[in-house]
Order: sequence, then structure tokens, then C-alpha cells
Amino acid sequence: MPATDALPRFACPDWWERLQAGLPPMADVPFNPAKAAKGKAFFNRLRLPDVPGNPPMVEACGEWFRDILCAFLASEDPETGLALVWELLCMVPKKNSKTTNVAALGLTALYMEETPNRQMLLVAPSQNISERCFDQAQGMIRLDSRLRDIFKVQDHLKCITRNKTGTALDVKTFDTTIVTGEIPILTIIDELHELGKKAKAAAVMQQIRGGGITKQRGKVLMITTQSDEPPAGIWKTELEKARKIRDGKGGPSPIMLPVLYEFPVEKQLDQAFWRDPKNWDLVLPNIDRSIDRQALIDDYENNGKVTREAEQIWASQHLNIEIGVGLSGDGWSGTPHWASCIDSRLTGLDELLARSEVCTVGIDWGGADDLAALYVLGRETRTKRWLGWGRAWARPSVFEERKSIASRLRDFVEDGDLVLVETGEEQAEQAAEICRVLKESGLLPETSGIGLDSAGIALLLDALEEKKLTQPLVEAVTQGWKLQTAISSVPLKLEGGRMVHGDQPIMAWCVSNAKQTLRGSNYVVTKELAGAGKIDMLMALFNAAMLMFLNPVAHNPRSVYETRGVLYV
Repeated sequence: MPATDALPRFACPDWWERLQAGLPPMADVPFNPAKAAKGKAFFNRLRLPDVPGNPPMVEACGEWFRDILCAFLASEDPETGLALVWELLCMVPKKNSKTTNVAALGLTALYMEETPNRQMLLVAPSQNISERCFDQAQGMIRLDSRLRDIFKVQDHLKCITRNKTGTALDVKTFDTTIVTGEIPILTIIDELHELGKKAKAAAVMQQIRGGGITKQRGKVLMITTQSDEPPAGIWKTELEKARKIRDGKGGPSPIMLPVLYEFPVEKQLDQAFWRDPKNWDLVLPNIDRSIDRQALIDDYENNGKVTREAEQIWASQHLNIEIGVGLSGDGWSGTPHWASCIDSRLTGLDELLARSEVCTVGIDWGGADDLAALYVLGRETRTKRWLGWGRAWARPSVFEERKSIASRLRDFVEDGDLVLVETGEEQAEQAAEICRVLKESGLLPETSGIGLDSAGIALLLDALEEKKLTQPLVEAVTQGWKLQTAISSVPLKLEGGRMVHGDQPIMAWCVSNAKQTLRGSNYVVTKELAGAGKIDMLMALFNAAMLMFLNPVAHNPRSVYETRGVLYV
């Protein structure tokens, strides 16, 4: 990308054009030529220990990774002589020699570092991956007698030390004690997306980054495939940050260089496009090297396409298609349309009320280890489109009982869409208060305005009754196959643009978790089908939809010219 003062540092607005031209999707970074040449020369002589003939990296590795190596290890501000790239995030699909390349980069960094007695880390999310990283690095050393003189390998410690400086590269499996006192001068994190599933990953990352504010400073390279679940935790945070920087929205002087091998969202939504093998090369920089083209096609045809769910996982790993964007597995039929029905103006309940002529509320209640959810549907004045907004609640016990999704739930708490409460009474009170606001707005119908799943709602009924919200305004909505109308009709509303929503991440997650199956002659979506993933807000939407299908009229309709004040924050 040509340098221009109009663009923030590391912005790469032409990243898609670069991919189509066979170039890495990253900004051009100035680097020290001598340092880059030294790094490339060392890197190129390393040999693959697990490939027949042990080819050198100069043959086995594509030029794309050498560009990354030069940017990360040799970047230099032409005016100050200081490094520019302190962090780098590379997202690249499976089988592009990711682990092998970072093992070689780690050895290269260790060879180039002249600071004595420092620590470098190569971190993997599991023991299998960390052992693979170490085996690749030590295998490269043992193939070259000169390297055996330069480095000392300690297999039992998974540690490689440069004899001249005493600086060591430790290969470790991620845990909360991975950094013990000393700040690493360089850290490489393999498969960052897996850390999104670990509750304390953000705290450990902050500890690793502690070196970034010292005079010595510390560099961090993160390399990963896309997640086989919707991005969460530290992975979601870093991916969103990288995309903002790439798109020129990450501030004037970021320190992270993004290198994201992915299709634009519109291409991920175009299933005919990414299913066509002719387009796969765009995100597979090591195609015809570590990836056999025909073998990849055969794997897709014979394994990737066996079910929608299998295809979803295959596409996320081999093409970096983000779960919840490109495919939704054997999911609810509304899922493919959800992302295309965002109305950025629907930022909260106030906006929905201001634009609606009538509203209905759906509530799906949960126990101590589950979420409670409320969803409001408004019928827009004039257009008659449905407008959607929701809120959910969780008690601390949910985070203990549902550890596999705890980090994702914490993200939703930060978004403000999931409220953490201490007791069931507290969540019932807050849900009832939203219903009171809706009642006082005059936009609920006289009857059948608040629809509930009748299971486990004693506390909620008490809270509603205290606010004088009772039958016939409050009504039980029959579950199971009797929700067929909502399950099948809401997708048609979405597909035709007749329903929009405010792009709440928790709702997108619930939608992506929903599994739809045929029982008898009816489609059903149930919590049991969703497994560990939650669908509570979607079930609340279905309850609200069943009441909206009754074509309600507001109890106290207002003139379309009347301005409503702020009712709820």
C-alpha cells in the first residue's frame, strides 16, 4: 500500500485487492534492510524436520511469511530508527505451515537478539500444540551441525538457549502461571482463538504485555486460525482490534500490525462464492506448498459437506469463515439472514419505543445456572416492520456451572446486554420494571402483551403482580411444536427485510446457537438441541412474536406526530 499521510499507521484499506493480487493483506512497513536480510538468510536455511528430503524454508515457505518476518523482526521508523511493529496478529487457515513457521521465526528471533540473559516465549493453548512447536524447532536445529553449536536444546524443559547470549526461548502450554516474574522480550502465541475459551486469558495477556511499557519493551506475535465457534474472550477482543486497525479506525499510531487472511463479510455471506474452490487460493497463501490443492477439494467433498454443521466447522478452519456469518450449521432457518437485518439506529429500548405503534414482550426464564431473557418487538409506525431489542440476566452461579461459555458471557456483560445480578428476585424485578415502562408508554395491548414460558416463573409473576401487570395482559405462551408459527415465520420476516434489530452480540450468539429439527410435521427449536450454547433471548423473541402475530393494537395509541420522551435507559 502506498504510504500516505491521510492514512493512520498500519491501515490497509485495499487489503481485499491485495489478496486478489496474491499479496499479503497488510500495510507496507518500513524496515532495516540489513536486519531484514540477516533474518531472512537465517530463516531460509532452516530445514523442515518432518518432510521427506528436509527441504529448506527458502523452498518450503511462501514469500508471504517472509514479509511477516521482516515486518515483525526488522521494522524501523526511518526518522527515529525505532521499531514500529511491537505486536502482529496473523489469522491464516489451517495447514498453511503456521506452527512450523512460528517455530522457525522463534529460532530466527533468538539468533538475532543480542540482549543477554532474557526470556522469549512460544505459547500454545494445549500440550499437544506446544509439543508440536518444540519438536519442529529442535528438529530444525538437529538437522544442522552449525545450529547445534549456536543453540543448546533442553528437551525436558522445552527450552532452547542461544549459547552466546544466554537468552532462552521457552515453549510452554498456556496457563495462568506462564509468566513468572520476568517480562518476556518476545512472545509468540499459537492458536490465539483457543485462548478465547479460557477465563483468565485476558489477565495473562496483560501480564505478557507488561514488557511493552518498559525501556526494553517486549514484542508479541499472535498467529491463529479462525475459531470453530463464534469469536469470544481475548480472541474476539484482538480480532476486533486488528480489523479496526486494518480499516483505519484503530487510532493514529497503533502498535499492532494486522495480517488477516479472510474474505470480506459480503463474500462470507455469499456461500456460492466461498464454496467455489477457484476462490480458495485468496486466503490460502501456502497453497501448493504445504497444502495439496486436490486433497483439500477431496476433503471438502467427502468430509466437509456431509452435514451443515460439518461444513460450518470445515469452512471456519480451512477458509477462515467466521461462525455466525458464513454458515450456521443445522441451525434455525433465520440465522443466515440475521446479520443482514441490522439497524444501527436501534441502540436501545428508547429508540424502539419512539418508532413503534405497538409492542409485545416475550420472556424466557431460567434457573440459577441459566440465563433469563426478555425480548421486545415493536411494530414500526408507517412501515409496519418489526423492531427488536432484548436484555438478559445471569447470576454468578451461571459462570461457575457453565465454564465453557463463561468468557463469552463476560463479553456480553461488558456490552451491557447481559446484566449480572446476585439473586433471582433481583433479575425478576429488573425484567418487571422494563415491562412496567412498556405498559406506561401506552404501547402494549390491553390483552396478550407480555408472553411467558410458564416454567419456573414464580418470582417473575410476583414481580409483575407488584407492578399491577397480570392477566389478561400477561399470558403463557405454549412451547414446543406450538411455537412453529414463530420459528418458521420470523425467518421470512428477516429474509424480506420486514424485521430489523440493533445488532446485539448476545442475540447474534443465541441465534447462531439455535438448532432446528423436524418433529412430525413441525419444526422445533429447543434448549436441549442447542447443547452448551444458550438460546434464551431467541426463545424470548419467539414468545414475543407469537403475540405480535395476533395483530395487536396499542392500549393507548399515540399520534404519529407525537414525540415520546425518554422512557428507559
